[in-house]
Amino acid sequence: MPLESKPGTPALEGQSEAEKSHAEHPYGKRLALLSLGALGIVYGDIGTSPLYSMRECFHGVHAVPPTHANVLGVLSLIFWALVIIVTLKYHVYVLRADNRGEGGILALMALVRKALGEKKMGWLLLGLGLFGAALLYGDGMITPAISVLSAVEGLKVATPFFTPYIVPITIGILIGLFLLQRRGTGGIGAIFGPVMLVWFATLAFLGVVWLVREPSVLAAVNPLHAFRFFLRNGVKGYLVLGGVFLVATGGEALYADMGHFGELPIQIDWFSLVAPSLLLNYFGQGALLMRNPQASFNPFYHLAPDWALYPLVVLATVATVIASQAVISGAFSLTRQAVQLGYLPRVGIIHTSSHEIGQIYIPGVNWILMVCTIGLVLGFRSSDNLAAAYGVAVTATMVITTVLAFVVARRLWHWPLPVALLVTVAFLTVDLAFFGANIVKVEGGGWFPLVVGIVVYTLMSTWQKGREQIAAELSRGALPFEEFAAALKPGAPIRVPGAAIFMSRDAVSTPIALLHNLKHNKVLHEKVVLLSIVNEEFPQVPRKERVRLDDLGKGFYRLTARYGFMENPNVPEVLELARAKGIDLPPMSSTFFLSRETLIPSQRRVLSRWREHLFSLMVRNAVRPTDFFRIPPNRVIELGMQVKL
Repeated sequence: MPLESKPGTPALEGQSEAEKSHAEHPYGKRLALLSLGALGIVYGDIGTSPLYSMRECFHGVHAVPPTHANVLGVLSLIFWALVIIVTLKYHVYVLRADNRGEGGILALMALVRKALGEKKMGWLLLGLGLFGAALLYGDGMITPAISVLSAVEGLKVATPFFTPYIVPITIGILIGLFLLQRRGTGGIGAIFGPVMLVWFATLAFLGVVWLVREPSVLAAVNPLHAFRFFLRNGVKGYLVLGGVFLVATGGEALYADMGHFGELPIQIDWFSLVAPSLLLNYFGQGALLMRNPQASFNPFYHLAPDWALYPLVVLATVATVIASQAVISGAFSLTRQAVQLGYLPRVGIIHTSSHEIGQIYIPGVNWILMVCTIGLVLGFRSSDNLAAAYGVAVTATMVITTVLAFVVARRLWHWPLPVALLVTVAFLTVDLAFFGANIVKVEGGGWFPLVVGIVVYTLMSTWQKGREQIAAELSRGALPFEEFAAALKPGAPIRVPGAAIFMSRDAVSTPIALLHNLKHNKVLHEKVVLLSIVNEEFPQVPRKERVRLDDLGKGFYRLTARYGFMENPNVPEVLELARAKGIDLPPMSSTFFLSRETLIPSQRRVLSRWREHLFSLMVRNAVRPTDFFRIPPNRVIELGMQVKL
């Protein structure tokens, strides 16, 4: 469709000074502030895992008895899961696969597309990556539900009086959280880091208190305890990996949030505070279970003395709200990336901060997440039941990330094939082991994130294929601009005062709206600007490199604006930057000509009938171009046309 912004060419090898500064490590006070901020955003998910991970191993669907040997075995599995998955895979390996400072599976997909181009295998891997991104929406629905529910359940440990009120209290907290999204996180975001600092310090303290009582649990560092655990428990021991994996569910999040803080602050937090605090708490829970196996139904809250239970519940609830906020913000960011890269239709995006580009609010996504999250709480009613559904989507995404990272290691980092294969096979072995242990959760609720992932993937792939079909249809009858300009005769048509701006899909063809306007109105404006919005496959374009202006002669100009997939197109900004290039186009005195397409079925059926209907529905519900591109609506003329699907 002419107004749809299109993906740009792969990222240029050379980087601007602004982009190079992304790679420069911060230091001093700035590094300290970034590290503190990363605690609240990056590590909220993995930081609240101690609330339910150990409990799931000894009190879940596939639990084992909390014997001395089993406690050592589970602790050994937890220790090595954090070392292999979070430390080695993500911090040492995957974080290197940044797209000009930005992380996440869609940023990784853009790197793979750059590396493989139009090859058939490239499209297969891109489809796999797209499904991995779709799965994250299901995870984004379960995380707030299980986190807040597990925190509030601490009230049951204090007194049975609160048992009937756990679900209503949880729903009330979640409703408040989603209602606050419109206000943005700028004000309360400043306290996220300090609160999580207190949280991790509390985790460490609670663990140490019990660790000094039973230091023998430190023997679990020896991986032999993990091997003996499998030999002793067989298939049941393997299925416990589904609970063990919950300690690493925030691994994908720290990669996705890399663009907000950079690699160094994230790594400083992990190695200096987060990893030690988590391990101390897990070992403390293990020590508690060795002394008191009956505490397995909620070992986290049994770490605390009775007088500290209520303050701990409050702190845990705040920490889980922060973790949920990070997941919700991540869903907003993922949606914007998908829109900019051409996988979803235009959606309403509200900026909640005039200073931070990452602070956005997407109403449609927010309300869908709220309804689904509350539905999960009402349907499963306990964090035990939710844990039985948690992990399927995350393990699948981690497997896909490992496969895509292999392509980056080979094609962009130029690793030797034996080295790249060795690293990939090692990580895939661990990923697939956890995936196999989690896939048995499908019947108990793991179907939910998979269904969500399939639905979102269907929407994304349908939108992508539909846009490709429309682009092919439009290019088939397109008139090259050189031919159009050559056909114009001196003095004809009549030129009227003012400027007309036509949205143009590419730098070669003549905009359909321009041809229709000339055909029906028989006039051209003194200045005719062909405006193209190009979406690049890297996060941000420096402001000074945003706009390019070409004088085509005869009063025609081509204006090209480039935006990264973490940015929102802004036509008034483009016109302001164009003034510095030598052309004055005030938005309120220029006329914008847009095409409005009516989709009709064709004899050549590229999309199946149901996909045609789905694509048409998505087109009708997309945000109006004037809103998405911030074009003044009272300066717009729309010209209709029919496009065959």
